[in-house]
Amino acid sequence: MFSAADHTFMSHALQLAEKGLYSTTPNPRVGCVIVQNEHIIASGWHKKSGHPHAEIYALKMAGEAARDATAYVTLEPCNHYGLTPPCARALIEAGIAKVNIAMEDPNPIVAGRGRVLLQQAGITVTTGLLEAQAQALNIGFVSRMTRKKPWVRLKIATSLDGKIALRNGASQWITGEAARIDAHRWRARSCAIMTGIGTVKSDNPQLTVRHVETTRQPKKIVLDSQLSIPLSTSLLRDESVIIFTTNRQNQGKISQLTQLGVQVILMPANNGMVDLEKMLTLLATDFAMNEILVEAGSHLNGALLNANLVDEIILYIAPHLLGDDAQDIFRLPGLVDLKQKKTLIFEDIRTIGQDIRIIARPVATGVQVV
Repeated sequence: MFSAADHTFMSHALQLAEKGLYSTTPNPRVGCVIVQNEHIIASGWHKKSGHPHAEIYALKMAGEAARDATAYVTLEPCNHYGLTPPCARALIEAGIAKVNIAMEDPNPIVAGRGRVLLQQAGITVTTGLLEAQAQALNIGFVSRMTRKKPWVRLKIATSLDGKIALRNGASQWITGEAARIDAHRWRARSCAIMTGIGTVKSDNPQLTVRHVETTRQPKKIVLDSQLSIPLSTSLLRDESVIIFTTNRQNQGKISQLTQLGVQVILMPANNGMVDLEKMLTLLATDFAMNEILVEAGSHLNGALLNANLVDEIILYIAPHLLGDDAQDIFRLPGLVDLKQKKTLIFEDIRTIGQDIRIIARPVATGVQVV
């Protein structure tokens, strides 16, 4: 159905879409190329929410040459007015003859309507070309639209014997510089970095992107059931902080945090802790977050994993041994039968500097990538 040339052109569109890896949130990453007589005559990619979509950039570059041309788009063109006009109508008005779409838009506002609008205008439309690659690029957006939940990644740096810190909390640095730089790339693509109050108190982290170039910083999320965060904490100097708590009584502390620019969200409790599932739903529906990177200790790591709320684990393994009394990766309940074990699938294994990086996913993530 698709030729080698089709694959080449869509691959180029996907490479363009990836340019928005760090900047398009909460929008998806989208690329577009326009082809005439087997040659690319124009291209574009979505750069930032509120800016023109990929198709608009490409059509502007093509001008009158877009008439009777073929467009390759990594995501179904929108058919509605948002911060920008609908791309499907722009393609129609430009006289495009054929549109190859990698994946249908999971947003229910679009969800096939853009494709239908193009077809009703007499444009030939195909879908499914390099669909898996397009979905992987926007896995968080797909998750938010289909599950009302962000794509949740745990980022963990561990020794070879599965320890994330010494007993006294010392953890800087278990992994080498190359692994730390790689981890900042995962930070940069995330809508927010999440941690627990234990990590805040022991490490006083900044949770910022520092080792890669980016035009935006992710939000910082702290889970603090008792609202015990010290006001001197470094990350409170940043106004993009959200604290989830179950403590409704300490209105004085809430007022102090609010004056610092912190958004304090009161949540229902689950066994005395913030209800994690409801929190993630809120982050998807009210905050439009696609991807969350969790950088926490064994308690929060274990709680998320035990509640089946983890979609992906990014594990950096350093060639060190920290000993029996060092801190474990996860705090999980003990098992009495091997049938109770949590099974993961290794998606990627590679060397990063002196360390090994493993990307693994629980067997059932809830998001289907073709």
